[in-house]
Amino acid sequence: MPDVSTIDLGRPARRLRVDTLVRLRWLAVVGQMIALLVVHYGLGFPLPLGWCFLVIASSCVLNVCLRVKFGVSHRFEDEPAMVLLAYDVVQLSLLLFLTGGLENPFSMLFLAPVMISAASLSPYWTLLLGLFTGAAATILVFKHLPLPWFPDQQLELPFLYSAGVWVAIISGTAFTGVYASRVAEEARLLSDALAATELVLAREQHLTQLDGIAAAVGHELGTPLATITLVVKELIQLAKKPGFTFDMQLVEDDLALLDQQVRRCRTILGKLASLDDEKSGPLEEMTLPHVIEEVADPQRNFGVDLSVAARGDLPEPVCLRNPGILYGLGNLVENAIDFARTSVQIHMVWTRDRVAVSIEDDGPGFSPDVLARLGEPYVTTRGPSRRAKSEEGSGLGLGLFIAKTLLERSGASLSMGNAHVPATGAIVTITWPRIAFERGSGPRNKDKVGLSAAMARLP
Repeated sequence: MPDVSTIDLGRPARRLRVDTLVRLRWLAVVGQMIALLVVHYGLGFPLPLGWCFLVIASSCVLNVCLRVKFGVSHRFEDEPAMVLLAYDVVQLSLLLFLTGGLENPFSMLFLAPVMISAASLSPYWTLLLGLFTGAAATILVFKHLPLPWFPDQQLELPFLYSAGVWVAIISGTAFTGVYASRVAEEARLLSDALAATELVLAREQHLTQLDGIAAAVGHELGTPLATITLVVKELIQLAKKPGFTFDMQLVEDDLALLDQQVRRCRTILGKLASLDDEKSGPLEEMTLPHVIEEVADPQRNFGVDLSVAARGDLPEPVCLRNPGILYGLGNLVENAIDFARTSVQIHMVWTRDRVAVSIEDDGPGFSPDVLARLGEPYVTTRGPSRRAKSEEGSGLGLGLFIAKTLLERSGASLSMGNAHVPATGAIVTITWPRIAFERGSGPRNKDKVGLSAAMARLP
């Protein structure tokens, strides 16, 4: 599988849109105007309204310019987006300078641009914006106009209060930035992993279609090609006889047979070209042992003893050829081979209601620090020297997440753990409701038998 860490699976879609920034700034403009009018006219606190509205007007002009220059769906790179957020910090700083500095309770709005940056920009630009916000807050501690108050009274807050507000803003900016950045990073990893899952599933679906078409070609064309080969050999032998002269009557039947078989081949090829539009036929159905054998066979040449055991009193469960199941089981078997010391065992058990596959190896097992997080994207315990993993980009921990996602889409549930002491190794069990495993395949006879009883008969 390619190194998805080098593939840009969704980062452009997470960049800030012009429409988002413009709408948020309009919201800020409306809020600032309402606050100024309420304080000045409602509470009767004198404010330098002219200068304040001039600062607000600059945001209105910037919004109009952005609307004119960029389309609604345009997305900014990190640097210009950070510059626009830095402008919001400057605009807020000017308003706070005119209305009391950090003594103004609205100084907490310094957190908003940093939070937006942490959720959408890289940590580098968020750090720069955080430092810039801290510098602006520091200046406002020492330089600002008096806090608006009643005309016949004067409110003087101690410097210690302003220092405390400064500490609260700096610590709040740092905490908010780190928290929002971590949440956004986890969402990004999950989004990338799901995108990679879709890429893998599409690739497996394509390979499965090619494999199915190849099998159908070999099966359907075998008979007419054999007939054509036989007729051609007979004609060649006839032509080699001494004194042979071409007699149309003599070879007419053979030529008619050749024409018939060629037309049959053309019909078969025409049918194969439209396989995607037809319902799945017998070639698309696989029994559970065939599924396991297909995923296990490529892993038999890596110096590990791979054994397969099956138990079930009913007819073998049959499913349609599912690339998600094949890839998911294949990845789990491959992981077991990578970590096993000498052997890997695959057990299959089926009953009337359940289908279960257990994959066990005799390796070191899952490490305790990642056991609880197995199945999450980018969680791995693979070392750099594991067998069969020399290709670039391996060992990211994404394969297990993709396998788990694809198998769960097929209706399966997974449980992962380690063997009980003194035994060693990892155990992964995949369980389907039988109706989910056989979804879309032909009807099968189902007799009652307990899954636990069948499991107990395993060697």
